[in-house]
Amino acid sequence: MDALLPAFVAAGLAEIGDRTQLLAILLAAHYRAPLAVIGGVAVAALANSLLAAFGGTMIHDLINHRAIALMLAVGLVFAGAGAFWRPRPPLLSTYGPIGAFGTTAIGFFILEFGDKTQLLTMTIAARVDSLLLAGVGAAAGITLANVPAVLLAQEWPRLVPLPAVRAGIGILFLVIGAVVAIGALRIG
Repeated sequence: MDALLPAFVAAGLAEIGDRTQLLAILLAAHYRAPLAVIGGVAVAALANSLLAAFGGTMIHDLINHRAIALMLAVGLVFAGAGAFWRPRPPLLSTYGPIGAFGTTAIGFFILEFGDKTQLLTMTIAARVDSLLLAGVGAAAGITLANVPAVLLAQEWPRLVPLPAVRAGIGILFLVIGAVVAIGALRIG
């Protein structure tokens, strides 16, 4: 459980207003098949999160606990700072006649690969050496964060004050990142 809840919360918060969420909104509006888009998001999120968690478990025994905590702090600060930049909407593209599910799964996987959410998932998995709990927690957080956006599609940005929400999440990540860094460096 030390990995499931932190991965769920961190990934879910990092996803709000992110480019991947904008892609999910665009695909939901384009295909008008919200369940297929949500399914594609879930599959891509699970694949990306498990890859990140696998990387985290691979480095768990290679570096000490303080270095992992510092890596987590850097990931949180990176995610926090990134929340203050307005994401550019991704270009909507199709991948042939594979429909809403396939297009979402492929597009979301590509856009999410190497994202701040993967970095956070990797460091959480490295911290507690848990591939499955960190991967599933992050995937659930990503999916759950995208469900209302997909269901509301183009109404989502109008109903939710995304700049203010992203700023609040950014401040939260920056503060938690600073606390984790201070603990890792044993300052104060």
